[in-house]
Amino acid sequence: MQFLKRFLRHMAMTPYKSKLCFPDKTMAEIQRVVAECEAKHRGEVRFVVEAELSTAQLWANMTSRQRAIEVFSSLQVWNTEENSGILIYLLLADHKVEIVADRGINAKVADDAWRSICSAMEQEYRAGRFESGAIAGVKAASELLVAHFPARETNANELPDAPVRM
Repeated sequence: MQFLKRFLRHMAMTPYKSKLCFPDKTMAEIQRVVAECEAKHRGEVRFVVEAELSTAQLWANMTSRQRAIEVFSSLQVWNTEENSGILIYLLLADHKVEIVADRGINAKVADDAWRSICSAMEQEYRAGRFESGAIAGVKAASELLVAHFPARETNANELPDAPVRM
């Protein structure tokens, strides 16, 4: 029964609905905030919104965490000089937020800190506040990055700041 409920939720969610939650204006604002925050630290932040999983992914019982790790890899968030990339991943159909951090960050930031940010974002999304939830999440993650990877005189931007809608 659980599988059927999840399957129906994913079938009901569409990329069009995703775009209603995260219109171009919101995506542009997320990009602006990512760029602004990255100027304060040496981390690299990627933000991804995915509407739903495929039937094959659902059949394999893929979790939002497993999918986030897959997206982290496919977007090469790990490909930074200091292993300081993070992915903030939202799976709309499951109402789940996952943060995947590269090993350089994981060595310094506890999972509980990421989980707290995810929970706060999920609360905002449940209330329909998608832009403010995303912005708050990027800023909160960036505060942790500032504490452990503060900016230097030269602060290369190694990954795109633009959020991705999948």
